[in-house]
Formats: sequence, C-alpha cells, structure tokens
Amino acid sequence: MAPALTSASLSLDQILSSLPDSIMAVEGDNKITYVNNSTEQMLYSGARMLLGRKLEDIVPFDSPLVAIVNQVRLKSAIISEYDIVLGGPRHGDKRVDVHASPVIEGNGAIVIQLQERSIAQKISQQLSHRGAARSVAGMASVLAHEIKNPLSGIRGSAQLLEQEVGESDKELTRLICEETDRICALVDQMEVFSNNRPIVPEHINIHLVLEHVRKLAQNGFAKGVTFKEFYDPSIPSARGDKGQLIQVFLNLIKNAAEAVPGAGGEIILTTAYRHGVRVAVPGSSERMHLPLEICVMDNGPGIADDLKPHLFDPFVTTKTNGTGLGLALVAKIVGDHGGIIECDSIKEKKGGGTLFRVLLPSYKGQG
Repeated sequence: MAPALTSASLSLDQILSSLPDSIMAVEGDNKITYVNNSTEQMLYSGARMLLGRKLEDIVPFDSPLVAIVNQVRLKSAIISEYDIVLGGPRHGDKRVDVHASPVIEGNGAIVIQLQERSIAQKISQQLSHRGAARSVAGMASVLAHEIKNPLSGIRGSAQLLEQEVGESDKELTRLICEETDRICALVDQMEVFSNNRPIVPEHINIHLVLEHVRKLAQNGFAKGVTFKEFYDPSIPSARGDKGQLIQVFLNLIKNAAEAVPGAGGEIILTTAYRHGVRVAVPGSSERMHLPLEICVMDNGPGIADDLKPHLFDPFVTTKTNGTGLGLALVAKIVGDHGGIIECDSIKEKKGGGTLFRVLLPSYKGQG
C-alpha cells in the first residue's frame, strides 16, 4: 500500500484511519510504507517519522513482531500471535495481538494489524478461572471431611427419629434427610475440581463428540430445540480426553437449551480450523498452537455485560436454582487440555444470543 494520495486511496486511507486497531504495511525489506492514525498513537510517532523506516528501527531487532513478519513472508500465509510484547524506546512495552498477512501479488509486502489487550486479557481470565478452580478443589477437600461426615451422622439420626415420632413429625425428619442429601450432592459436585490427574491424550474426532452430545440433548433436555451444524470436515483430530470433552459440550449445550425461547429455540454448532492461532503457555517460552475452533451459539436473550468477566468463576450463576459450578468446571477441563474458552454476545443476531468459543490443540503432528 503506497502512501501516495489519489482520489481512490484517500477514501481507503480515511477508512483505515478510522479503525481502532493499528494497521501498517511493510515492503519486502520491512520498510514501512503505510500507517494509520491508530499506529501513530500506539507507537507515539507520527507518520513522517515512521514512513520509509524499517520495522527493525521501530522495535528491537529480536522483537517477535519482526520474526512474525519474516515468517509470513517465508510461508506466504496469514499468521496470528496473541500476547506479544511489543517493545520500543518511545512506546515502552505493550502487550498486543498480532495479525500479519501477505499482500496478494505484493512482492513480499505484508499488512500488519496490532490489537491492544484482547486475547491477552482472555488468557489472563483463563488463569483466574484455573486459580478459582484450585480454590474450589481445596474447599471441597475441607468440606468433604468437615461437613460430609457430620452430615452422615445427622441423616442417620433423622432416620432413627423417624421410627419413633408420630406421623405428623415424620415430615420434619424427611425434610432433614432431603436437605442433608442436597448438601452432600453439592459437595460431590465440588469434589470434581480436586481431580488433578494428568490427561492421557488420545485422537479425538470432535465431530463425533458433538454429534453424541446433540443426540443426548435432543432426546432429553433439548426436545423441541432446532439444531444447526456447520462443520469443517477437514479439521484434524483434537488432543484430549473424550469423556471430559463430552462433559464440556454437554454443559455448554445444556446452558444454551435453557437460554433459548420456548418457541423458535435454536442452537448452532460450528467447527473450523484457524491457521496460525497461537497463545503463550504460562511459565514457559512455549507457544501453544490452538487451531481447532468449536462454537456453541444460541438465540437466547444473551448474558449481561457485567456478568461476563465472572461467568466462569465458581458460584456465579443466573439460574434460580443453579450452583454456579457448571461453567467453572468447563473452564477447568478446557484449561487442563491446554485450550481457551471465551464467551461473546451475538449483537448482530435478531433478538441477541450467546456464543461460547472453545479453542483446542490438535493432536501432535497434525495441523
């Protein structure tokens, strides 16, 4: 993209400069040929200072951004990397998401899009979810010992009393038994979080998992709901535990089924392969490749904006009788698989709706 202004490029420049994300273009030698207004603001440098200079003059020579651009040029493929530290003498360290694409017939030219604080925030949320899950695991261990054991004694005593009291008082002893059973069931749900056994990875056909869950749903809690599937048949196998992944999507589809309207309820399942989607692995220099995208969408009322940041936290729920442990467990399982789960509103869809997106690694050596 050349900086020269014509009637056509002026209109294009106005459009690109209106975008909140940074857009820049570099030639085959990494010389910067275009920047929009957001790039100037992000890098604290005007277009006059940036145009004509090499990318390596703006960021350190060993910056991941330079490596990404060179890799795009080498492979002639679109590459996205998340949670990249963009350092520089003027703008300091910024955490950004990078999307770089080769220009068609551009002789090595690359278009770069930089986004501040998007997926990086979601990764941070994933770490919070895992920390919260560990807290629940510790709590479950304490509750199992300090509450479940005494509850067993209370229930046993209530059953003995039931044999001695009159018919009018038996309702109270039965109430004691029912409430102790309910509390024990809640503690049992929480104990699932204390399962820290490593996953034994296997090849998983994600479409078979989704079809299995859909059949369960349509023959049970989702009767009357219309399902639509848009699958990419070419995606490789997922890496993980089939039973746990069934639990993940069963929970997501159950939530969707409970959210859709009684008449005209619709759930859409999609799969796709996302080339070059990688995220940082906490505590190491490794970057996890997460090419498998599975989405569960519904046409329900959506989720309140103030609830979204806490949606995967334990004990957060919008249901009257919910425990708030379902999505927390989903986040734990997805995290154990090295993946990411995120939630978005479908604002462009009439009546609103909710989208849950799961990003998973493919089996090693595939994709």
